[in-house]
Amino acid sequence: MKMGAITLSHCSYTIHQTTILKNISGTIQEGMITTFIGPSGAGKSSLFRLINRLSPLSNGSIFFKEENIETSDPILLRQKIGIVFQEAVMIKGSVYDNLKLASDLHGTPFSKADARDLLKKVGLSEKYLDTSTKELSGGQKQKVSIARTLANKPEFLLLDEITASLDQVSAQAIEELILSLNKEEGLTILWITHNLKQARAIGDHTWVMIDGSVVFQGPVEDLANTQDKAVLSFIEGGRKS
Repeated sequence: MKMGAITLSHCSYTIHQTTILKNISGTIQEGMITTFIGPSGAGKSSLFRLINRLSPLSNGSIFFKEENIETSDPILLRQKIGIVFQEAVMIKGSVYDNLKLASDLHGTPFSKADARDLLKKVGLSEKYLDTSTKELSGGQKQKVSIARTLANKPEFLLLDEITASLDQVSAQAIEELILSLNKEEGLTILWITHNLKQARAIGDHTWVMIDGSVVFQGPVEDLANTQDKAVLSFIEGGRKS
């Protein structure tokens, strides 16, 4: 198998004698948006946790730029591979307090000018810098969450259903932001979504996961030609939802 920017080789994950992920292999190419779709409980979020070393592999190997992540410093790995979750959890305080969180943890310099630059990247006015996070809308919190992750200067972003709880207008704004980060900043994006329409609109490649296995990997447009019954069943369900 040709190595990608992220390469998974025969990866499995078992917890409490329950197998969550089964023998997953595949590659993620740098500079692309790869979407991960499939029914709830398919193991998509668990896969992201393995890539980010938030959960331990049971079997197999994951390579980031040809280095086995098991031998890498997990803190440095998470700086390079940032992750944003569906619920944008904010620490108590202002937007600025949240944006400088990584700096506080790592003891690195971070100024209000840095914070303003991050807000600009995610499409928020600098007037929000001293705003309490309690006053933010769901969409604004998600943008702050993305900006907080960008403070680490990641090369890859793992996005775990980040628009699932947002209204349509806010979700579209986040989609446009992520597309911009991919095209203009060169960030490689891995995005979990239940929204088949969204996956087709934003993705270059897609993985379909069902029951802990990857049943499809390829260009998004190739989904229309698949003959896999499980994939077809999921797609038909997505069209009806």
